[in-house]
Amino acid sequence: MGRGLYTLLLRLALPFVVLRWWWRGAREPLYREGIAERFGRYALQARPKLLWIHAVSVGEARAAAPLVDALAREFPGHALLVTCITAAGRATLKRLYGESALVAYLPYDLPEAVRRFLEHFRPRLGVLMETEVWPNLLAACRENGVPVALVNARLSEKSARGYARFARLSRPAFASLACACAQSDADAARLRALGAPRVEVSGNLKFDVAPEPAQLATGHAWREHLGRPVLLLASTREGEEQMLLDALPPWDGKLLVLVVPRHPPRFDEVARLAQSRRSSGADPASLDRVHLGDTMGEMAFYYAACDVAVIGGSFAPLGGQNLIEALAAGAPVVLGPSMYNFAEATQLALEAGAAIQASEASTAMSEALNLIGDAPRRARMSEAGTKLCATHRGAAARHLEVLKNLLNS
Repeated sequence: MGRGLYTLLLRLALPFVVLRWWWRGAREPLYREGIAERFGRYALQARPKLLWIHAVSVGEARAAAPLVDALAREFPGHALLVTCITAAGRATLKRLYGESALVAYLPYDLPEAVRRFLEHFRPRLGVLMETEVWPNLLAACRENGVPVALVNARLSEKSARGYARFARLSRPAFASLACACAQSDADAARLRALGAPRVEVSGNLKFDVAPEPAQLATGHAWREHLGRPVLLLASTREGEEQMLLDALPPWDGKLLVLVVPRHPPRFDEVARLAQSRRSSGADPASLDRVHLGDTMGEMAFYYAACDVAVIGGSFAPLGGQNLIEALAAGAPVVLGPSMYNFAEATQLALEAGAAIQASEASTAMSEALNLIGDAPRRARMSEAGTKLCATHRGAAARHLEVLKNLLNS
C-alpha cells in the first residue's frame, strides 16, 4: 500500500473517527475541545524559533518531560510546542507545563491538515516520541525542510513485522526521519531494517523521570496510617481487574487491593468492583477489600502506598505498562507474561532481582501475596529497583546532544 491509497482510506474512515472522538467527549470533555486543531486549524498564536515535540498520550507525555525540560534549558530563546492525540494526554501536558509551553492536538494525518499545521507553527525541529511515524506528516516535514527526530524509539518484533508488510508506505516514512534515538540495540536494528537513517542508541527516557518526592512522602504516610498490607493493581486494562481479583484467595480481613485503571473513562466501570474510591476524599474503611485509585497524576503516590505492585496491561496480549515508574518509587514489581512494549526494561528488572514475571494471573497473585508476607525480600527488591533506575539515567542528556547537532546542522 502506497501513500495515496493510505490517504484515501484515511479519508473514508475520518467521519467514523470524528464520531468516535465526539462520543468519547461525553465522558472526557477535552475530546470536544480543539476539534478544529485536528484539521490543522489553530487559535494558538504561533511563536518564532519554535521546537515541536509530539507525545501521543499520558505515558509519552510523562516520558518526554526530562527531554522537554532539557530543551528548554539548552535553548531558552526558543518556544516549545507539545502536541498529543488523546484527551488524557492533553490534560497531562497542561498539568506538566502550564503556560511554559504551547499545548495542542496533532492534526489527522491528511496532507492538507499537516500542511496547515506546519504553515501555522513553522517549527525549526520536530521530535516524535517512541513509535509515532505518520506518513503524510513526515512527507510534509521533508518537503518543508523541517528535520524530524524519532526519540525514545522502541519497535517490537511484532510492530516491525507490521511495518514491513506495508513497506511501500512505511519505508519512505522512516527514511524521511533526520535521525532516530533508539532505546536499545534491538530497537535500533529494527529501525535500520525499516529504512531509518542515523540511528543511535540513546537509552530510555523513562529512567530519567524522577517520582515527585511530595507524592512519595504522602504515599508512605498513607500506607503507615492505614496499617494494612496494600496490593496495587497498577494501570490495569479492560478485563484485567476482575481476572486478578478472582485469582486471589478468600479475603483475610486485612489485605487492601488498590486498583488504578490505565484509562480514566473506565473509572466508573471499575468502581463497581470496589467499596471506596480515592476521589471521594475519604480513606478506605477497615472492612473495604478493594479501593479504587481514580485520580490523575498520582502514580508516584500509589506506588509509594503499596507493598507490592502488579503491573497491568501484561495479562492480555497488550505489551504491558510502564514498570519503570514502579521501580523508581521503590515498589517490588510482579509482571504478567505480555511485556513486549517494555522488553528491555523488563529483562533488566528481572536480572536485577527487582521484578518477578508470572505466566498467568493466578501465579502472579500467588507471587504477590508471598512477597507481602516476606518483608526482607521486598526490601531487597525495592533497593534493586531504585539502583537500576539510577544506573540507567542519562538518556535525556544523550538525546539532547543528538538534537543539538541536528539543529546546528
